Amino acid sequence: MQVTDFDYDLPEELIAQYPSQKRDEARLLVVDRQHDTIEHRKFYDIIDYLRPGDCLVMNDSRVIPARLLGHKAGTGGKVEFLLTKHLEGDTWEAMVRPGRKLKPGAKVVFCDTEGKRLTAEILSFGEDGTRHVEFHYDGTFHDRLEETGHIPLPPYINRPDESLDRQMYQTVYSREEGSVAAPTAGLHFTEELLERIREKGIRTAYVTLHVGIGTFKPVSCDRIEDHHMHYEQYEISEECAELINATRAAGGRVISVGTTSTRTLESASDEQGILHAGSGGTDIFIYPGYRFRIVDALITNFHLPKSTLLMLISALYDREKILDIYRTAVEQKYHFFSYGDAMLIE
Repeated sequence: MQVTDFDYDLPEELIAQYPSQKRDEARLLVVDRQHDTIEHRKFYDIIDYLRPGDCLVMNDSRVIPARLLGHKAGTGGKVEFLLTKHLEGDTWEAMVRPGRKLKPGAKVVFCDTEGKRLTAEILSFGEDGTRHVEFHYDGTFHDRLEETGHIPLPPYINRPDESLDRQMYQTVYSREEGSVAAPTAGLHFTEELLERIREKGIRTAYVTLHVGIGTFKPVSCDRIEDHHMHYEQYEISEECAELINATRAAGGRVISVGTTSTRTLESASDEQGILHAGSGGTDIFIYPGYRFRIVDALITNFHLPKSTLLMLISALYDREKILDIYRTAVEQKYHFFSYGDAMLIE
């Protein structure tokens, strides 16, 4: 299949620059695969489509303030880091700008205030243009990063990060720090909505997948079969695996919140549809022709043209029908991408 098979036209004004004032008041486009119908609702109506005995699976990874702005020691030239993966100790993988001037041995200053110093040294070249960098700091790295770092908003949000992003670019259930982008389908849930969902008899389970550099990498080949995903780390607890397996055994549906939860569940399951607890890395690439083992339905946002995420949801339903639905969403002026509206594919 060609990457161009997953293209569509999107007016720039439909790319959400800010979140809804209330998380669960975003719009919700509901896709009924069995009857090939769609409905236009609000996100808080999601509860109407969940049944007692279903299990809602969410990614509890938390976004770190991974964007660092500083200057090169000696020259004062502006430098930007995007931390993409923790390697070991004080060493991280990072995307750096300007890349050509930041070679091994270069030193970068992010804060030189006494007691709050944060500096870094370029150690070596990583993969795909990244660098391995070692940090030096006063106190704890966590504190310095919280003080100095910025929320790494996606490049299609054309504004600097603001104080509201510290809260709104996190899910209300985020716990495990490590992502450089939010699992955005979960941004629409509130604590109150989740409580109502549980009271209705729907189970909730949490997996962890830290979103990494692959989020920022477009598909650069012509044939999607030639594309390779970056590895991302995931973890599934025994309790989570038992709950999901019990749901399936009892005839309930597993409803994945977001593509990251989906990739985690499908990576950790076997051919018989049994989910296995544990931690590991996954580079699973889901596109049309894939047979889902665990996921029965999906809550997701609207994705970029020609992206691996659009390919994933096209595997769950049908590529041409998904593109038709996207054209309808454009006509109905839904908001797209991270801070945009949501879709339920059931």
